[in-house]
Amino acid sequence: MPFSHHKLSSKIQKLLQDNNYNKPTPIQEKVIPLVLDGKDIMAQAQTGSGKTASFVLPIVELLSQTPIEGKPKIRVLVLTPTRELTLQVAQSFKTFGTSLKVVSVIGGEGIGEQIHTIQKGCDVIVATSGRFLDVLSKKQMTLKHLEFLVLDEADKMLNLGFSEELDAILEAIPSKRQNLLFSATYPEKMLAIANKVTQETVRVSVEDERPVVETIEQHVIEVNPENRGPLLRQLLKMHKYKRVLVFMANKRATDNIAEKFKKRGYLAESFHGDLTQEDRNYTIDAFKSNKIHILFTTDIISRGLHIEDIDCVINFDLPRSPADYIHRIGRTGRAGKTGVAISFIGHEEQGHFKLIEKRSQINLVRESIKGFELTGDAPKRTKGPAPVKGKKKSKKDKLREAKAREEANK
Repeated sequence: MPFSHHKLSSKIQKLLQDNNYNKPTPIQEKVIPLVLDGKDIMAQAQTGSGKTASFVLPIVELLSQTPIEGKPKIRVLVLTPTRELTLQVAQSFKTFGTSLKVVSVIGGEGIGEQIHTIQKGCDVIVATSGRFLDVLSKKQMTLKHLEFLVLDEADKMLNLGFSEELDAILEAIPSKRQNLLFSATYPEKMLAIANKVTQETVRVSVEDERPVVETIEQHVIEVNPENRGPLLRQLLKMHKYKRVLVFMANKRATDNIAEKFKKRGYLAESFHGDLTQEDRNYTIDAFKSNKIHILFTTDIISRGLHIEDIDCVINFDLPRSPADYIHRIGRTGRAGKTGVAISFIGHEEQGHFKLIEKRSQINLVRESIKGFELTGDAPKRTKGPAPVKGKKKSKKDKLREAKAREEANK
């Protein structure tokens, strides 16, 4: 069914055509009419499914039907887990809501300037929750006109102490509003948060369709840890990938390997949460414009961020959470295009990758590259000494000791 079958204005239909949105994705097909009907939504959809447009399009349509005279008022609040996703969602609102005033509220930029921009008048705020609370605490904006609350990648926010932040935000916004929650998974904690936001929700799911994974050629290569850098260089030489995203275990490893590749003449860079916002924006823009060919990153980029034409995703280190495997490889093979995902594993990662396969419903043949074969034996699993009952301090004991030390130092 084309977009023209939905109750979207001719202006939005024209913008969809201009931006090569030809046919709704499954999540868009299900969610757009429900939002237009005023329903609260709790939608489950994997990365790359097109969920951003599924809420941006109907919200823009509804706002256009009930314009407010005078200076724009805050009518939409979208909360996301990362700065990059915030900027991406804000750009989507600007693309389809050309007359709307949209403000991004993120850390790493001047809060005074953000507050000033909001005070000049805005229709939509897209924010990371922590920075939004910082702005809210200044008590220099009103939320009494708010009509839509959107939580995007809500399950990812659970890792960031989001529940308490949400309580403060819910207290500050009108109780009568339309609530839209989007998440790749729905763990128990997620359902608890959903119940805080809305009691009358329509559940939508397209998880079984897995539209992204089917377009991705997946490989797992057995290799010793010390040979992963040389193997990566060999793969780049063999396949001539133009744009490669490499996931690393931590920030330090990300910086170290990026420097090594740059010294060898590669157009490579690192990306992680310790970069300034200016550096983060520059790096992403350079990667999108092909000024950088290899981007070494932490999981900060595994969700939500849309970068077209990534040829290959490399799991240099496996993700800690099996669920993040799908999010990582979903950075390639987007919009119906094909992509390649390669995971490196050694002896110690065998068990973890089997768990990833089980959770992702895949079964991959272990491969090896000549000259980089996995050597040595798997480490023997040994049990540590059994804990001695009563020896481990409880949290209460630790708190009492900390309080005693504090009193003694006064």
